[in-house]
Amino acid sequence: MLALSDNLAQSFEALRQHKLRAVLTTIGLTMGVATLITVMTLVQGANVYVEQKIARLGTNVFQIAKTPFAATDLNIVIKALKYKNISMEDARAVEEGCEDCRHVGAAITGTVRVQLGNKELNDITLIGHTPNMAAIDTRTVNRGRYFTDAENNRSSYVCLIGDDIVQQLFTGVEPLGKVIRADNQEFTVIGTFEAIGSVLGQNQDNLLIVPASTYLKMRGARSSVTINVNTAAGKAFESAQDEARLVLRSRRHIGPEADEDFFIGTKESFMSLWKSISSAFFAVFIMVSSISAVVGGIVIMNVMLVSVTERTKEIGIRRALGATQQDILSQFLTESVIQCIVGGLVGIGAGFLCALALRTFTSFPASVQTWVAILGVVLSSAIGLFFGIYPATQAAKLDPVVALRSE
Repeated sequence: MLALSDNLAQSFEALRQHKLRAVLTTIGLTMGVATLITVMTLVQGANVYVEQKIARLGTNVFQIAKTPFAATDLNIVIKALKYKNISMEDARAVEEGCEDCRHVGAAITGTVRVQLGNKELNDITLIGHTPNMAAIDTRTVNRGRYFTDAENNRSSYVCLIGDDIVQQLFTGVEPLGKVIRADNQEFTVIGTFEAIGSVLGQNQDNLLIVPASTYLKMRGARSSVTINVNTAAGKAFESAQDEARLVLRSRRHIGPEADEDFFIGTKESFMSLWKSISSAFFAVFIMVSSISAVVGGIVIMNVMLVSVTERTKEIGIRRALGATQQDILSQFLTESVIQCIVGGLVGIGAGFLCALALRTFTSFPASVQTWVAILGVVLSSAIGLFFGIYPATQAAKLDPVVALRSE
């Protein structure tokens, strides 16, 4: 039996003599592995991206609302819409009855049309905040200030605006002190927020924030309030949720065995929703990219079968010179694996380039993990072995006398 070094030398020599065929064989697997690496990189990058965005909700912040924050069952949402609204009085009760709550704020959300001169923006998110939301909300005020308790008590028409509004209405103009119209009311801009981008498909920069009392004065008390709570780290976070839950159950007269008619959302609930969504996409993408890799393997098998037919005389000569069936089998298997490993490495390189391009030209945190690269090499080697066995077996079974007679 040939030594491994001799087997490798013969395999490389055979591939060198048939460069075009080897390159074409390698390309098929390269595309499959590159697709797999790229898909896994995109999914992992998306998980990191969403986690970074959701982290802006705050490490020790939870929210309480009438409807679920993260739900995949439409029936739950429809049922929740019939629940009693959460009011400002509920928020004040939680603030008074929750010992582990450091800050308790309230937010009310709607949509509004914003105008400045002849410019108009539709479907802008209008949010009413209590002043203490400045200590809870993780948005960063990059110009100006937040509104005060006095402005909230007077229902002042002041506002803070998101980066989208700044870019579309105040291009090249300082927005602070300017007056914009919303709901036929004039608001003085006292602050702007840094750009955040989108979280789970929702734009976080097309917003207009006003004092909660101003919102209620404009829209009335028909909307349900979202309670936002900031707590200390550790056990206090869980304890504060229990305390807030008890306060609301008592105020809403919910019995011990009855289901709650409100929902508590944390950063983890958003992440669990995203992971349930991304895992389904991940499975589909892996299936599609695996098909590409299998197609590459089939191409390799076909090309190797053609190679066996073309090299029948070579096989006969080697058998006549003393090569065993095991030697022939090993050589053809080695050739197949070498081509697959090379294709896999090139595919991994293509995946790295895609990740580098995404990271360089976008804010997407794409990177190829070490285990993904190793998986690419292992996968390509496994494909080489699996799809190379049949051609190698056919080559090893050739009768040396018949092989020598072939032209």
